Amino acid sequence: MKLFAATLVAAGALTALPAMADDSPGMALARKSNCLSCHAVDKKIVGPSYQDVAKKYAGDKGAEAKLVAKVKAGGKGAWGEIPMPPNAAVKDDDIKTLVKWVLAGAK
Repeated sequence: MKLFAATLVAAGALTALPAMADDSPGMALARKSNCLSCHAVDKKIVGPSYQDVAKKYAGDKGAEAKLVAKVKAGGKGAWGEIPMPPNAAVKDDDIKTLVKWVLAGAK
């Protein structure tokens, strides 16, 4: 039984490694601001993956401003019916850093 539990813990740690290995300012802010409760770099959780967001807005000159406003105010409908809550407590400069990181592919 202990071996089974240890195996599950190890498997969970390995699954999380790509996100944990990123020590960029964007990832640090995503962790600090609780964004990773709903988003991941490379897979959908509740909200879209950051890589999917980057693909959707690639080439859109106004994407940064749109996403900064959406992260700040929250929103619903662009990725489905589950709403993203507003993030009014997150500093504007931090939101800009997060959005730039996401649009760059969140690598």
